[in-house]
Amino acid sequence: MRAARLEELSASERMGDHALAVRNRRVWTRVSTSRQVLVLVVLIALAFGTAVYMGLRHPYQDPGAPAAEPMRSTLVPLAPRGAVPGGTAAQLFENSPAAQFREGVEGVNLPAARSTRHFSESQVMAALAAAKEYTVKSALDPAVLTGGAQRSVRLLLDPSQLEQFDRSFDHPADDGQHAATAWLVRFDPAQVALVDTPVRAQGVFSVAETGTSTLEVSADHTFVYALRPAGAGEDRAARADAAGASLFTVRRTMHFRFDRDGLQEHQLIVLQSQQQAGPASCSADAEAYLRPLLAGQKASAEGPEGTDPYATGGGPAVAVCGAMADRAQPRPPGGR
Repeated sequence: MRAARLEELSASERMGDHALAVRNRRVWTRVSTSRQVLVLVVLIALAFGTAVYMGLRHPYQDPGAPAAEPMRSTLVPLAPRGAVPGGTAAQLFENSPAAQFREGVEGVNLPAARSTRHFSESQVMAALAAAKEYTVKSALDPAVLTGGAQRSVRLLLDPSQLEQFDRSFDHPADDGQHAATAWLVRFDPAQVALVDTPVRAQGVFSVAETGTSTLEVSADHTFVYALRPAGAGEDRAARADAAGASLFTVRRTMHFRFDRDGLQEHQLIVLQSQQQAGPASCSADAEAYLRPLLAGQKASAEGPEGTDPYATGGGPAVAVCGAMADRAQPRPPGGR
């Protein structure tokens, strides 16, 4: 009887028609007011926390944001018709098409940012700024160019591409997806050294909205590097004035994608990397490092490896090579 949740009615209540002798007692009335308030506060806090968590990490993917896809790349080596011109870096730049290019970061300029249908001006500017940072760090940073650490470039990538990026450096392959030189410009420090002269650069960026939740930025730039054989002339002044320098040109077109999360995190997805680089031999293995021909060297007579159209797997890699136009090479001093 003590365990029963009953309460006897008063005499006046029992005098009414159809009145029961007892009535049920509600559990809530047995709880003190202070405890009721505490329980309500806890329930409200739990509800608010759940709402915030589900808003930040909802299980439903934005239908406007396409799934991440692997980066695809192509590299076309440009073979010279004769020996690679040599000289001092200043002479070579002065007598080359890069004479009007700007030096270093000054050659990587952003266009005016304009809002799109679904992205504000500030969001478009954030996408352009991230694309510029990637371009500068992957093609102008001396530590990256000389085969050093690539962490500064890696930090800008969407987490979905980190595995592909790491594999490209751990096990580079010429399969259209895992070439280290597709992600950044790098030379083998055992073979090539940078002349102590700023890299010349020129190019443009463009922006397009490709969905309600995605922006794509294209970066089309030409970079010209002054190089010399590794170990030739350790004195800094001698390196700058060395007559054994040569120019190496990389035309690089990169396509980047941004979703809304990427804009907030300052991260991007590299969709495609297309490069033309020379002077270089068509037969050179350039998946780990670019292999420039230096002053006085000639392209080998060997062409690229054959492409087997019946082979399956490993990506749609195609062996391609081009000839470097004579007008793309520095003119001899005083020549036309």
